[in-house]
Amino acid sequence: MQTRPLEQGVEITSALTLDELDQVKALGFKAVICNRVPGESDDFPDEESYRHKAEQLGLAWVHIPVKPGEYSQEDIQRFADSLAHLPRPILAFCRTGKRATHLWAYARRQSDQCELATLLAAAKEAGFDLEDHRQALENQNA
Repeated sequence: MQTRPLEQGVEITSALTLDELDQVKALGFKAVICNRVPGESDDFPDEESYRHKAEQLGLAWVHIPVKPGEYSQEDIQRFADSLAHLPRPILAFCRTGKRATHLWAYARRQSDQCELATLLAAAKEAGFDLEDHRQALENQNA
């Protein structure tokens, strides 16, 4: 498992296995946001086993399932609320980390104080180019 920071106290990773949740805990994360849709692939048949294991480990768990590129305002708001209220550090994941990065960027852009250039640079540093989302992100807090 490789994590990549997006901001202080928030990192992303690609698909986690159940066993990797032990590593998440050992690395000091306090909360996990899962953006995978149950059944989207053989390695993620359901979310319940992950939730149960996270709870056993004392990790806060939030499930915001989204399909790639399909982010409703409700999904974005739930991600923003999770960033605001979950204990840090937080680890967000999906199959590749892309959906988690997109939701993070849209959630952060809801604030007038959030600079788009900062978001684009942080996402690029984490391995994801948000240029295709620039216009939508510009409009996010308009």
